Amino acid sequence: MMRLLAVLVRDYRKALVLVVLLALAQTFANLYLPDLNAKIINDGVAKGDTGYILRMGGFMLLVTVLLVAVSVMLAYWGSKVAMSFGRDLRSDLFRKVESFSQNEVNQFGAPSLITRSTNDVQQVQMMVAIGLTMMIVAPLMGFGGIVMAVRQDVPLSALLVVIIPVMGVVLGLIIVRAVPLFRSMQVKLDRINQVTREVLTGMRVIRAFARGEYEEQRFDEANLDLTDTGLRVARLFALMFPALFGIFNLSTVAIMYFGAFRVDSGEMPIGNLTAFLAYVMQILMSVMMATMMLAMVPRASASGDRIQQVLEVTPSIGDPATPLRLVATDGARRGRIEFKGVEFGYPGAENPVLCDISFTVAPGRTTAIVGSTGSGKSTLISLIPRFYDVTGGSIEIDGHDIRAVNRDDLWSQIGFVPQKAFLFTGTIASNLRFGSQAASDADLWHALSIAQAKEFVADMSDGLEAPVKQGGSNLSGGQRQRLAIARALVKRPDIYVFDDSFSALDFKTDSMLRAALKSEVSGAAVIIVAQRVSSIMQADQIVVLDQGTVSGIGTHRELLEACETYREIVYSQLSAEEVA
Repeated sequence: MMRLLAVLVRDYRKALVLVVLLALAQTFANLYLPDLNAKIINDGVAKGDTGYILRMGGFMLLVTVLLVAVSVMLAYWGSKVAMSFGRDLRSDLFRKVESFSQNEVNQFGAPSLITRSTNDVQQVQMMVAIGLTMMIVAPLMGFGGIVMAVRQDVPLSALLVVIIPVMGVVLGLIIVRAVPLFRSMQVKLDRINQVTREVLTGMRVIRAFARGEYEEQRFDEANLDLTDTGLRVARLFALMFPALFGIFNLSTVAIMYFGAFRVDSGEMPIGNLTAFLAYVMQILMSVMMATMMLAMVPRASASGDRIQQVLEVTPSIGDPATPLRLVATDGARRGRIEFKGVEFGYPGAENPVLCDISFTVAPGRTTAIVGSTGSGKSTLISLIPRFYDVTGGSIEIDGHDIRAVNRDDLWSQIGFVPQKAFLFTGTIASNLRFGSQAASDADLWHALSIAQAKEFVADMSDGLEAPVKQGGSNLSGGQRQRLAIARALVKRPDIYVFDDSFSALDFKTDSMLRAALKSEVSGAAVIIVAQRVSSIMQADQIVVLDQGTVSGIGTHRELLEACETYREIVYSQLSAEEVA
């Protein structure tokens, strides 16, 4: 939390200086008004001097107007700094998360990262907004109130020696118990977000298996857990304010009681007693403001620590200090990929998922990767764009280890179509132009035609400007897949990676798409991960994975003769006549 505040001081130094000056002006004006009021009573009202009362009253009115103006400016600049700080903090978090590899995303979890970027930032922002006024004004007013109260009457000020420590003990006991509860609330809020996200994402599965009642129970448990902690915090602070007001009222009675004796004996003017009461009220108000801050600080501190945890993470995958450029050597075509003894294991896993993977993907040729479920196909191709980094061996593109080049340079060479086609909120055109912002409408229609998506897009009333909802929820699975393929085609990269990207297509559309792709990407290196053997039988090279190792490499005919694993896969899907 302290590091975040250090950033605040560093980036908003001038604005903070102005806020401090305004807070000083506000505090001095507040402290000056009771003293003026005492003079009016002692030198004006007591002596019947109407002229003095009018003059000092006018001066008090002027000070009050200035106080209002300063207070408005203080609130404006305090809020402006806090909102700007919150904006920058969210931006830093977003950019940090963007730099994360899949390892870091898995480490924190998507629900937690969303909570840290929204709720946690809001807690810190709110504390800064209130703190820039209260945190500065409260101690100044408290200390200034004590000094001014002592000036009014020293013996009566002895009451403050009792009042202030009692308030401090009450507040201390409450805050010490509240801090761990606030930290716990943030964790339980993460749990609520996680359950809600899972329910919303997996709604079809929940309904298909009639597990709605179970999910309701799971949510209720998380919700009640958060509610219970919130109620415990609320009970603590429900005790705090009555206790403070009780101390304040008892203090007022004691001051009036002992002050009456002082006034009656002539040792203290009546105006000084009214001023003393006003200063004691300001002292107690400063304690109240400090209490409000202390109520916010534990939760904001917990949120700040959670934000700092994200900002301090060093991504496991980054760009090299002196990157190489992906340039093909000896005039060769770009896009040559070489897997050299590749090994990969997920963090914390006992055994690696991939072991000793070696093969070459040549430009202008299609390489298919097949294997049983869990053989490591999707993991293998996730290593090419460095979603994960190899834990052994290397992957080279055009003779360069991919870890030696900038990721932006690497990604610019790859058109990746993920297993689960994801579309962004916007339009058909805006999603396709993720591939290339410079693409013309003609380029988009051409890509749609190759991806067998032109017909259904043309049937939409708005065509390329047809709306796409979040995740492409207003489109079918096959439509989303074809648009994702078209998006990769718009990019026109040197390497195409299709991760089981034809699974939602019927056999006719699949066949037409593959035929159109063959001429469109003829000069590029193409990698296809597929479950259906019919989709990859014509590939130039087929790599067969079995439990994370290569069990065969060759053409369809060669593998049928030499690779038992491939034969099992083929005959599990096709009849002998179809194979022949």
